[in-house]
Amino acid sequence: MNSSPTAAVLPQLSQAVAPLTRSVEVVDEFGQRSAVSIPAERDLTVYVDKRELVTLMTLGAHPEWLVLGYLLNQRLVGSVGEIASIQVDWDVSAAVVTTRQGIDRIEERTARKVVTTGCGQGSVFGGLMDEIDRIRLPEGVLRQSQLYAIVNAIRLKESTYKSAGSVHACALFRGDQLQLFVEDVGRHNAVDTIAGWLALQDPSVGASAAEASAAQQPPGLDKVFYTTGRLTSEMVIKSAQMGVAAVVSRSGITQMGLEVAQRVGLCAVGRATNRHFLCYAHPQRLLLDAVPSTPLTSPKTP
Repeated sequence: MNSSPTAAVLPQLSQAVAPLTRSVEVVDEFGQRSAVSIPAERDLTVYVDKRELVTLMTLGAHPEWLVLGYLLNQRLVGSVGEIASIQVDWDVSAAVVTTRQGIDRIEERTARKVVTTGCGQGSVFGGLMDEIDRIRLPEGVLRQSQLYAIVNAIRLKESTYKSAGSVHACALFRGDQLQLFVEDVGRHNAVDTIAGWLALQDPSVGASAAEASAAQQPPGLDKVFYTTGRLTSEMVIKSAQMGVAAVVSRSGITQMGLEVAQRVGLCAVGRATNRHFLCYAHPQRLLLDAVPSTPLTSPKTP
């Protein structure tokens, strides 16, 4: 990124690190022993102004971004400037958050919990549908060629999944350029980490609609979100809260996820593998500029 918000409003962040995988011994079907890698899942208890809030199960790749994104996506804070510091200490598996002026009505706002479909998270606070009608997503289209480039970039990405499996991945693209790739035991942790990172960046960076028009092409979407997990209502809401108008998933979509995508104007693309995909919501946002010459055989949906 070329610029950032005023340094004075950014929180102080620790730079806690932890191994993402560990080696274990296994026995295969022939009775042979070997060493393999598995994800190093760990617990992280979040304290806000000395009040215990939640325990997240995570790989811990970027714990400070994860905590910041979690607070933003739960709507407990409205902006990154409300946070003074986030300090993570893996020796005690704790993240200590200090706000600048406290969180208004925190007891009331965290009293109601909703069990979610998200592995590695478990629950969210408040109503899932609260305030979504206030979301205004940017104009623009997702090009088919851009979608194919995104899927291919993920295919070529070296990852914990390739070496150890058992994790979800999320990524943020600007155009077809990968900005951030995050893996975690739960897809919600991965999207929260991206949300936290994005909140620290300058949102003005990217090709403008005027530049795209000058190139005699429809304006492209500046941000596209990719996930290996299914598009549930929570994933769609979190994407929309980041100002992302198109989401691409290797998996499918749930009924409630579809309803939310239709309601907020988000282009939801699922079953995206190789050159196959299904656009579930707002296909008018999808520009078919790379249609295959012959129909593809659709994979069977379980």
